[in-house]
Amino acid sequence: MATRAASMQQCSALTVRFLTKRYIGEYDHQTDSRYKNEVMVDGEPVIFEIIDTCPKSDRDFPKEEIIQWADAFVLAYSIIDKGSFAYVREMRQMIENSRPSSPGGNQGQPPIPMVIMANKADLIHLRQVTAEEGFRFAKDHESSFVEVAASEHVSQIADAFYELCREVHAFRRRSKQSLLDRIKHGGKNCNKGEGSKK
Repeated sequence: MATRAASMQQCSALTVRFLTKRYIGEYDHQTDSRYKNEVMVDGEPVIFEIIDTCPKSDRDFPKEEIIQWADAFVLAYSIIDKGSFAYVREMRQMIENSRPSSPGGNQGQPPIPMVIMANKADLIHLRQVTAEEGFRFAKDHESSFVEVAASEHVSQIADAFYELCREVHAFRRRSKQSLLDRIKHGGKNCNKGEGSKK
């Protein structure tokens, strides 16, 4: 799972809040961080391995290997920073281009599991991005959406990660079925091709 935001504080605060239930307001990271932790989801232990990527500018996007590695993405922006929302929109497009879904995707994959997480919901008096904008963006890209405050909403943040985990499991089942269908369909084509040569 990869988390990404327009500023390091957004994702790190959300990731640490989810994994440890603690809130740390200040971060001084200049590199990507990797977390690995076992969490109970629906009564079952799940290992969450999270890469918390650190953009150094609004034109800095994660490397292709990270996009291909991740089973899911958390894209976070601040409701008090319109620029962070624009960054998340670009990031979403980059992921979509790198890992196309069907229909139209050349790999025939369902949409990659993703949650759009709007942070700083406790600062609504400074809001620059409406909840409707965030919800509409997420809906347009078949992603989940949640508006939270890392400083306050422990359970809502955890619930978003849990739901993303469930989506990953469903995604894997659909992808496995899609692969089996392609193999089966490809096998029929091969047999037909061989028959025509005889």
